[in-house]
Amino acid sequence: MHWQILRREFKPCVSARIFSEWDFCIQSPEAATLKQKTIYNGLKIDLAEEMRHLQNQQRTRKDLAQLYLLRLVINCVILLLMAAAFYFIHLATEISQKYSQNDAAKLGVLSQYLPPVTISIANIFLPFLFHILVQLENYSPNTEVNLTLVRCVILKLSSLGMFLFFLGHRVLCVGSSSALQCQPCGYNKLYQCWETHIGQEMYKMTIFSFLTTLAFTFLISLPRSLLAKHSTSALAQWLGKEEFLVPHNVLDIVAAQTVIWIGIFFCPLLPLLGCVSIFLTFFVKKYTLFQNCQPSTKLFRASHSKFLFHIMLLLGLFLACSPLSYVITRVSPSHACGLFRNYSSSWQAVPVAVSHLPPSAQLVLNFAASNVFCFSLLMLLSLILTVYISQAQANRKVIERLKKQHVLCVQEKWCLVRKLAQLILKSQ
Repeated sequence: MHWQILRREFKPCVSARIFSEWDFCIQSPEAATLKQKTIYNGLKIDLAEEMRHLQNQQRTRKDLAQLYLLRLVINCVILLLMAAAFYFIHLATEISQKYSQNDAAKLGVLSQYLPPVTISIANIFLPFLFHILVQLENYSPNTEVNLTLVRCVILKLSSLGMFLFFLGHRVLCVGSSSALQCQPCGYNKLYQCWETHIGQEMYKMTIFSFLTTLAFTFLISLPRSLLAKHSTSALAQWLGKEEFLVPHNVLDIVAAQTVIWIGIFFCPLLPLLGCVSIFLTFFVKKYTLFQNCQPSTKLFRASHSKFLFHIMLLLGLFLACSPLSYVITRVSPSHACGLFRNYSSSWQAVPVAVSHLPPSAQLVLNFAASNVFCFSLLMLLSLILTVYISQAQANRKVIERLKKQHVLCVQEKWCLVRKLAQLILKSQ
């Protein structure tokens, strides 16, 4: 262990971890077994990281070149798969909107739910392909999880963003303002109540996402678990139980939350439906975890991915705010229905509502919406962020200094041990 401390950054001693991490207040045998597995997994992760570091040091330039070329090819394949998914989402949106206006009776529910079906298929199969491909890139377990998270985030949020863009291109004439059906009222005249139509699409996305979770749990995971448990065939043993993959389960919830954020303007009751679906999804995932899944074969530290989980939610919030800001401030409301049919834009209702307030309240609200206040708020947030980053960097430097001091203390102890051994040999 002394050799590892001097060769790499400081890590807790194995013996100290074993004797200090045990909780002597544990009385339940199940809790004791769980604590033993936790300590065992922590030691296993440390040893795996050490072995991987040794293997990386033994690579030649030829091995590195082959590895980087393989990673480049895999990333190109992933980009092609994403491009194909976006193309199919575009086709599904066009077909769905075309038949919803012209010939909905023939295709019925299939035409209405074609975009959610396409997005769900892409979000189910492509992450599993990403999980298989990332294992060929020879990353550490934590890097594999984080990289899979990033790719799945790009896939899920981009697929949702592409669907919104294609829907806006069809309904709101985004990028095609010269079309004849878009010139009279600023949006496609075939959609007289376009807010209601977009709200219906958000309802469909939320409902079908929950139905997909149920179908995957009881039609795929459960039969696979029963087959692996009660069958001794080679196929059943090869399939085995499903592994519980953290990125897939987290991203499903993030994508559902993003859909709720986007649809809250068009359908105010969507958050209630989203709360019910997320509440039920928790118990469905819990049942899947304990009954149908097995632990992942590759261990990783989940705490290292918490930052990425927060970044995913932040990206989903940005994705929701961008189209909503454009719709509220730029797009003309429906002239046939809706709360804002008498305004040129939805935002125009705000100054009209504020005009009935007292002059002092109007002054405060106008200042809050002015560029001066926004710039001041931005500067304050930038200052807070700068202070936070500076404090984090200072703490990191202090931690590195303490690690070096610990290494020096270990060196001094070993030096004293060697001198003591020499004195004992001389005295003998």
